Amino acid sequence: MQKTKRLTTTATLAALFVAGAVNASSHREAPNITRFPTLDSTDFYVFNSYEDGREDYVTLIANYIPLQDAYGGPNYFAMDPAATYSIHIDNDGDAVEDITFAFNFTKSLPNNNEGIALTVGPADNQRTVAVPLINIGGVSAGNTQNANFSESYELTMISGDMRTGSKETIANTGAGTNSFGKPLDYVGNKTFTDMQGYMAYANTFIHTISIPNCDAAGKVFVGQRKDPFVVNLGKTFDLVNYVPVEGDSAPGAGDAGGFPNGITQSDSNDDLADKNVTSIAIEVPKSCITGSGNGVVGAWTSASLPQARILNPNATFSKPDVNAGALTQVSRLGSPLVNELVIGISDKDTFSSSHPSNDGQFADYVTHPSLPELLNILFKDAVNTTLGTDIETLAPTNFPRTDLVAAFLTGVEGVNQLQTVTPSEMLRLNTGIDATVAAEQSSFGVAGNDLAGFPNGRRPGDDVVDIALRVVMGALCHDIPVAGEPTNLGFCAPEDASVGNVPFTDGAPVNASMMMESFPYLANPIAGSE
Repeated sequence: MQKTKRLTTTATLAALFVAGAVNASSHREAPNITRFPTLDSTDFYVFNSYEDGREDYVTLIANYIPLQDAYGGPNYFAMDPAATYSIHIDNDGDAVEDITFAFNFTKSLPNNNEGIALTVGPADNQRTVAVPLINIGGVSAGNTQNANFSESYELTMISGDMRTGSKETIANTGAGTNSFGKPLDYVGNKTFTDMQGYMAYANTFIHTISIPNCDAAGKVFVGQRKDPFVVNLGKTFDLVNYVPVEGDSAPGAGDAGGFPNGITQSDSNDDLADKNVTSIAIEVPKSCITGSGNGVVGAWTSASLPQARILNPNATFSKPDVNAGALTQVSRLGSPLVNELVIGISDKDTFSSSHPSNDGQFADYVTHPSLPELLNILFKDAVNTTLGTDIETLAPTNFPRTDLVAAFLTGVEGVNQLQTVTPSEMLRLNTGIDATVAAEQSSFGVAGNDLAGFPNGRRPGDDVVDIALRVVMGALCHDIPVAGEPTNLGFCAPEDASVGNVPFTDGAPVNASMMMESFPYLANPIAGSE
């Protein structure tokens, strides 16, 4: 039974990974969303909490506002107060949300939105003048009086359809209100003293929440974090301007014993190493989100704006524009990388605004993915020259790619398939599989014999890049280790994938040690100034 379970789980892993193959998560992934950076979802994570004592909880994290430079003042990175940021959960498998956690933000300045002002000039010629910065002195966990800007948010739980369902306000039980505070971004160490000072300050914005119809309390945090995704971003989008095969005999060996001139593992290959993001993190009891289903939940995040925005010709801080009309989705993210490198340019904006229940329209991108063909065009001649071979094509030849379709759209029974099967793109998590503690996690998730990892949900330390590269190029057509035994999963044969057993990589490593071991899990942000 265990061997069968691992076999089907590994199949799921591979197929789901292809939905997001290859080397970037959702940063500026569609033409339209580049015009709305505050609504751009970068990564989405759903996993069984692995903090000690939180085994009965699920954590969901939606990251927004990509590619934040830590020094991005003087205004830094606020959320859009006209937008609704949502985390959706489907617990019965109809590809329609059953629970939505909706976040709506408000920004404000002290003194009735006039801000902190200083008295300037001699006694006979003084003016009271507002300051241009978001703080005028040090800020700490116990003293925020020098802050000249603040954000807060309200959190609503919607049962049923995100637009028409029943809405209930989630209370901030620690403060006795329905409002939640968001910390200032990590301006720098003159403001917050050091990393420990900022961490202590930010931790005061981890709030305890009372969830309607749920006996146990949850947690929520919204604030700036170090971008957890690692990727060789610039070179990848420059027609994969490196040799995407492991250059050492094993990752990190440093012996140049792998593919000739292949890329090797180095933190310097991570183009996001100096970037921050804004995280929306919520931790909820498993029993409060699984409903009457089978314990598997599907989840995704979206961001929406009112349909009309009219700019104020005399803009003020409190009223730069007027927004009206029905909420319209402009951003959507479930599995990583789908819109960047699977969906064609002409359909990217359609995908961003679409609903999982309508994902059948994108099926050709999975059954006949273009990425392997592109990699074949870019690298076939070089591979043949380097190895002295005459490989006809590097791309897998089994069409339609049934190895990718089943698990990408449905999950696998007994592993991460919901009670009802409706083909749709989302992250799927089996809440009945115990979490793996951080020290024992495999960054390769299920493929690394860690059933609590990707694609059974997704944890921040899961490497969704290297496995994706290998699977999209046909790894499942070759034998893979299942319970320690080489096994062909039956989707295709080795002759269908000429390079399916090659260790493709972008050379940017990631693992759980790069994150925190407790909520909100993502590492503290990079300081704008040391």
